[in-house]
Amino acid sequence: MSAPVSALGIFENRSFRNFILGRLFTTLAIQMQMTTIGLQMYYEYLQHLKAEQSAYVLGQLGLYEAIPFIITSFLSGYLADRFNRKHIIMLSCTAIMLCSVVLYFISTHKIMFFEKLGYHVFFFVTIVIGIIRSFNSASLMPFMSELVDRNLYLASATWNSTVWHVSSISGPVLGALLYGFTKSAETTYLVNAFLFGAGILSFAIIKYNPSEVNHIKEGILKSLRGGIDFVFKQKLLLSAISLDLFAVLFGGAVAILPVFNDKILHASPEQFGLLRTAPAVGALLMGIILTIRPPAKRAGASLLWAVVGFGVFTILFALCEYYWLAFAALLMTGALDNISVVVRQSVMQLVTPDHMRGRVSAVNSVFIGSSNEIGSYESGLAAKLMGLIPSIIFGGGMTILTVLGINALNPKLKKLDLTKV
Repeated sequence: MSAPVSALGIFENRSFRNFILGRLFTTLAIQMQMTTIGLQMYYEYLQHLKAEQSAYVLGQLGLYEAIPFIITSFLSGYLADRFNRKHIIMLSCTAIMLCSVVLYFISTHKIMFFEKLGYHVFFFVTIVIGIIRSFNSASLMPFMSELVDRNLYLASATWNSTVWHVSSISGPVLGALLYGFTKSAETTYLVNAFLFGAGILSFAIIKYNPSEVNHIKEGILKSLRGGIDFVFKQKLLLSAISLDLFAVLFGGAVAILPVFNDKILHASPEQFGLLRTAPAVGALLMGIILTIRPPAKRAGASLLWAVVGFGVFTILFALCEYYWLAFAALLMTGALDNISVVVRQSVMQLVTPDHMRGRVSAVNSVFIGSSNEIGSYESGLAAKLMGLIPSIIFGGGMTILTVLGINALNPKLKKLDLTKV
């Protein structure tokens, strides 16, 4: 962390450039894919239901992705430390591309088997996507860490997060626009498949020699436990992960946006696409700021205040009745969330030895990656029990309380300085 690096200096690394391109294309495709699934379910099967009921069904979609993701994550982390990470990424992206092909045939409504299952067919596809994502997630961050030098970890984490959010801006917009104008999902799923292909090609041309430490000799159970033990012994890492976990878990209003967009804001599917990108727009703007002024010396304080702000703006979003005020509130949640993502990813890269990166990344994925989907279910269930608006307010309030609790349990977190890790 000692050598200063310009914001764009990391792109002199050709392998990192290709990695970022692959990350851009595949994340864009995934965002389009999941946005279209949600819209297709709502407008083709759920729109006639009450708001609370349709929100609950959409929330279940996240649960069907999270459960298989969690179950397979520890195995995927073990394999990411034992086998070629590049090959795992390429195979997993190919498998998700095939899911887009299956979704295309589902959307044609010409196969009676799919037609009889109704919206439940999307649950089955989502289960498969959850399994595949666990292998992809466990390998991505360790793979990126092997492509750059240690003094570039903070820069790589910032650009990785920024590109993810750029994809999150473009994916839902493109998916919603295609769905809104064509009144069908087939075109979107074909575009998904093309983007996955471009991402696979970008990963394929990366020159990569796997480190020998990947070939671990210990048994699988001992190896899996080693990753969990490592995270729980690293208090700063555990605290950073926990903050991100609960912020996403309780503040997951995005999952029920189709309902909020329709019932509260009375907006169209095309407008939903723009609203869905608001958090990513904020994250992108914050990412630009972080490349110029990275949260290194005051990382801990920045992390805590960012998650508090995330909770506050989640509550403000719930109270919005006008489209552009709702957009502004969601934009701020994305900007503040990006701070916590960058700090967490930087800590994880800095404190984790290379031979454990896959397993630690898997533990992180269980905490963070699956919390998006579990948060979707929590949002849907809370909306069913409390009502749409009260459930979002509850989520924002719980996020703020989580910050107070973690700060009390680990006071050293607010003094975190990444230049000394």
